[in-house]
Amino acid sequence: MKSFADSFEARAAAGQTPGPFKLADFTTSPRVLWISALAVVIGLVSSLVALGLLRLIGVFTNLFFFGRWGTALVSPAGNHLGAWVILVPVAGALIIGIMARYGSERIRGHGIPEALEAILINGSKVEPKVAFLKPLASAISIGSGGPFGAEGPIILTGGAFGSMIAQFFRLSSTERKTLLVAGAAGGMSATFASPVSAVLLAVELLLFEWKPRSLVPVALASVTAGAARRYILGMGPLFPVPAHPAFIGPQGLFGCVVCGLLAGLLSALLTAAVYAAEDGFAHVPIHWMWWPALGGLAVGLGGLVFPQALGVGYETIAALLQGDVPRNVILGILMVKSVIWAVSLGSGTSGGVLAPLLLMGGALGGVEAGFLPYEGAGFWPLVSMGAILGGTMRSPFTGVIFAFELTHDVNVLLPLLLAVTIAHGFTVLTLRRSILTEKVSRRGYHLSREYAVDPLEILFVREVMRTNIVAFDAARTAGEAVGPLHGEQAGRGQLLYPVISDDRNLVGVITRDQLQHAISDPEQRNRPLGELAHQSPVVAAAGEPLRVVVHRMAETGLTRLPVIDPEAGGKLAGMVSLSDLLRARTRSLEEERNRERVLRLRLPFGTPRSKVHNT
Repeated sequence: MKSFADSFEARAAAGQTPGPFKLADFTTSPRVLWISALAVVIGLVSSLVALGLLRLIGVFTNLFFFGRWGTALVSPAGNHLGAWVILVPVAGALIIGIMARYGSERIRGHGIPEALEAILINGSKVEPKVAFLKPLASAISIGSGGPFGAEGPIILTGGAFGSMIAQFFRLSSTERKTLLVAGAAGGMSATFASPVSAVLLAVELLLFEWKPRSLVPVALASVTAGAARRYILGMGPLFPVPAHPAFIGPQGLFGCVVCGLLAGLLSALLTAAVYAAEDGFAHVPIHWMWWPALGGLAVGLGGLVFPQALGVGYETIAALLQGDVPRNVILGILMVKSVIWAVSLGSGTSGGVLAPLLLMGGALGGVEAGFLPYEGAGFWPLVSMGAILGGTMRSPFTGVIFAFELTHDVNVLLPLLLAVTIAHGFTVLTLRRSILTEKVSRRGYHLSREYAVDPLEILFVREVMRTNIVAFDAARTAGEAVGPLHGEQAGRGQLLYPVISDDRNLVGVITRDQLQHAISDPEQRNRPLGELAHQSPVVAAAGEPLRVVVHRMAETGLTRLPVIDPEAGGKLAGMVSLSDLLRARTRSLEEERNRERVLRLRLPFGTPRSKVHNT
């Protein structure tokens, strides 16, 4: 009879049962090269989509507010419509409501939650019509004065084109997700000239993993889009700033702490305001198609009172970073822009959140500049912008690098890191979900934003397997197994028995039910167990990570596997079951919950506490 050691070595060589010699830092295969090639194409497409969306916004802004044809981005604040300006956002929002009802409801919202939903629920498949309706709806929304940015829509639109391209090929859901996110990152990279922060946003918010199989294609797509931007939209930075000091001193660092706390508070208030508005619209006794028009009415009234609140507001952001914005404009942004943004976004219209957050963060920094130490023109608006992003979107590294790439001011990295971290920590402790994930949660789904190494990845089978087991000699008959089956303590709870040769090589396995049936059957009672055993069992190797074994159990439906030691020629080492694997989770919980003092303070004089006895 052929020993199992030989068959195991053959299967290990074929990659069917990887042993410890197959372990590596990463699990990426050469297939990543093919996915990366597609991602480069998607990055180029995303840059063209970004260009098209920005041109569309310019067209609708010129049409709605100035009655002319043009693709240049202009501010609605310079219009001469007077009180008629109230009706412009209403008209645009009404068009969007009709498009959402009769086209696709997926065009509602600010884009990123819809991308999350496509990844989590729809297998990273986006309908082609969304790829065309979303940018059109967003351009109408922003062009008619909506207080939004283009980044959320371009993230969803770029992701939609990435998903569409992926759907033309035979790819897995994970590969489609990678290409969807590659399109999203490419769109953001081209829009803001921010290739690094686009990748960080993908990692922190969209990929739900940090693996080379997804990071490499997404990064290449972002680089491609960032490089293409230089030819179609121009070079960065988007918002140049005056030079700031390389070190701001203790007072400046304390100011960053204050800045982070205030940004965290504003982030919490803005998040609550958006969803309070959404809850309010849910109680309005009319179809949701009309809600954007009501939100547009709020935008129009706000625009009449404070024209700078209309549109994206890139020119106001640039002015804030130059430090030359009047106090009344700063207060108008905080009081008017934030209100109409929350109301209109809660109404279900189409638009992004990044640019409005930058604007409101900059306005907060403008207020802080009045009482915090002076560190140069535009310093506190810049730091507050990053802090607001880190607090509201719960993506701290994206907030830091995004603010840097928008300005190319390397001296603010340290202050940004401090303020963004404080704001992030504040909202993590005070809000259950971010402004992006709350919408996903309200649709009945849950996602976790925490990434950690799975304990099943770093623990090996040998650390949890049972060695106190019953194994039968292959030459022994079924009748001779009656004693060990019913009499030995080790075998009473055992449901699967390894069958081994004289040199402890695994021959096969037999279940308890099969063994009892053989014992009671006169024709099988005297047959050797080596003949009755299943001779091609699914096994685990002692040096395998538990994650591999869990996947093997899931694929086969088996919950008990014999463990062999390939380094010892395939000899039986023990048994592992699903309950043994749970011990790895128990160890992880104990490490989190059990608190102990490892080091104790020992005084140089006096008797140690452990040696003091009462008499």
